[in-house]
Amino acid sequence: MTSPVPEPQSVAFGQEIEYRAALREAIRQEMRADPRVILIGEEVGRYGGAYGVSKGLLEEFGEARVLDTPISEAAIVGTAIGAAMTGLRPIAELMYVDFAYLAMDQIANQAAKIRYMFGGQIGVPMVLRATMGTGRSSGAQHSQSLEALFWHTPGLRVALPATVSDAYFLLRQAIHSPDPVVFLEHKALYASKGVLQDQAPPMGVAVSRRPGQHLTLVTYSRQLHHCLQAADELAAEGIEAEVLDLRTLNPLDLETLAQSVRRTGRALIVTEDTLTAGASAELSALIQEACFDYLEEPILRLSGEDIPIPVSPPLEAGSVPSPDRIARAARRLLRRRG
Repeated sequence: MTSPVPEPQSVAFGQEIEYRAALREAIRQEMRADPRVILIGEEVGRYGGAYGVSKGLLEEFGEARVLDTPISEAAIVGTAIGAAMTGLRPIAELMYVDFAYLAMDQIANQAAKIRYMFGGQIGVPMVLRATMGTGRSSGAQHSQSLEALFWHTPGLRVALPATVSDAYFLLRQAIHSPDPVVFLEHKALYASKGVLQDQAPPMGVAVSRRPGQHLTLVTYSRQLHHCLQAADELAAEGIEAEVLDLRTLNPLDLETLAQSVRRTGRALIVTEDTLTAGASAELSALIQEACFDYLEEPILRLSGEDIPIPVSPPLEAGSVPSPDRIARAARRLLRRRG
């Protein structure tokens, strides 16, 4: 069961709002501006979405544009693909990214490949929103981080907003993308708050959230906040860590990433997905190729354990990186600092 969510609030730039409110406002603004934008998924209408993101949108836009569906992920994604191919701009919601496995043929063999199969004559301008990650004791089938699965598939864009402003702007940019965008929202962030800025970098641009000279913490989504906490702890010891928020994996801002690591000489990659064959493995390889001559120490990776996610809150928390574990890994990386 999800916890109750507050009633929709009016949103303005410069205002502190919840992450879910930023997502809702992004959808609302695009639906107001473009009648081709529709929202489709399980309980996105009357219930307002599993985590309250779409609350109030049915009342404003009606059943023709906010469509509740049967419990069939393949049908949700397949319908969205067909709608996108015929001129609409669908936003399809999967309650949990874990359920994407039920629709992977539609996602990986249809949405991702149609532009190529048709020689560029037709595309699939759709957004696939899904909840990811740990933090609510939802169990092994509702808590995974599967970004590497989508990043591995040519033709898919992958966005993972960590802040209120990125939730708003990246979603609006995703809706305008000519290609399918997998938009992953960490469940532990929905109730988090932040000030909605009046602008944000475009999709595909990484952002340094904290400057530093001794090492680079490379991360995205919820782990950004854990890295920032760890950086505060390290700063009290005289260790200045740059915290780099990738924001998207495809497109990936390798230039900004490489510039940071070349400057600091050390890289600690922090992700919540599994360590083996996860996003951190590809990031490590890319950094090694681009920055080998600048590295003072081997690249370190800190990711989720290679286990099904436990439902027990203490075991779940121990299965993914925490601020304390990030700080300890950073100290390891700096063991020979001159």
